[in-house]
Amino acid sequence: MKVKTAVVILNWNGEQFLKQFLPSVVNFSQGIEVQIFVADNGSTDNSVQFLKADYPEIKVIEFDKNYGFTGGYNKALYQIDAQYFVLLNSDIEVTENWLSRPIELFDSDIQIAAIAPKIKSYHDKTKFEYAGAAGGFVDKYGYPYCRGRILGDIEYDSGQYDDECEIGWASGACLFVRADLYKSVGGLDDDFFAHMEEIDLCLRLKSLGNKIYYTHKSEVFHVGGGTLPNNNPRKLFLNYRNNLLLLYKNLPPKSRFLTIFTRLILDGISAIIYFAKGKFGFFNVVWRAHFAFYALIPKFNKKRQNSENKGVSLNKSLKYSLLWNYYVKKNRTFKNLQ
Repeated sequence: MKVKTAVVILNWNGEQFLKQFLPSVVNFSQGIEVQIFVADNGSTDNSVQFLKADYPEIKVIEFDKNYGFTGGYNKALYQIDAQYFVLLNSDIEVTENWLSRPIELFDSDIQIAAIAPKIKSYHDKTKFEYAGAAGGFVDKYGYPYCRGRILGDIEYDSGQYDDECEIGWASGACLFVRADLYKSVGGLDDDFFAHMEEIDLCLRLKSLGNKIYYTHKSEVFHVGGGTLPNNNPRKLFLNYRNNLLLLYKNLPPKSRFLTIFTRLILDGISAIIYFAKGKFGFFNVVWRAHFAFYALIPKFNKKRQNSENKGVSLNKSLKYSLLWNYYVKKNRTFKNLQ
């Protein structure tokens, strides 16, 4: 049976997160037009047993192994018949009426393909959270940043982003998206596995003339780093590799080569900095990510050829690159970027 809104939580050995945060999701997602799902990525803890015993009203979709963020969500969402999907991390506390405004926006504007809520830190609820904050953008060299988070600097929430506006991308930590559009563009790209896959999805949606939106009237609190901490070499590898894949896949042909060439140089500089600081493991990660990117180019050529995505220009509102803003101009907040 088709539901209007499917809230879908992807879980992998997250029993403690489920116990901690499911109560808020259940309490604040009541309604005959909302159904909560948990897609379990082959957990080896007691997640599934806990869900079946304590939350029989939640529909559990079980997988035989961990398919990653992208594969897990794709396998789950293609089984669900809904008008709107909400991709929700297991380590998020939602608030009252968190669903109401995004659904209103979808209902009022058919061009809105995806929506980001205000994402704040669970551990310090006065601050934004790294993964999304008040809506994301990408600079001309592919570096993601957010209203409320520039590189590692995170702002306090003083109401400076209490608005509703178009953005560049919405965080996968809590992502509202039209189900038909999600499926029509092929969902999340399985080759990303995890990290930046939501940016890729949003750029593909934008390339077809859709809007990505942010609303402060939906607010959630995110623990963050629940699966891979920020200093994990695997996470670093995925970030470097996937950022290059993102550019190769979504930039228009006329700007693709120069942008990626410049980005490879910048990555090389960061690798040298890691080496100089004695972080030899991170130094190696950068080069492994580059060679992994090269190996995937033939496959991504085919993806581009088989896609309606003709490319989308990255954010041109910044005169300077994000790195130049941050390290040279010392601009550490979104409103000061030039």
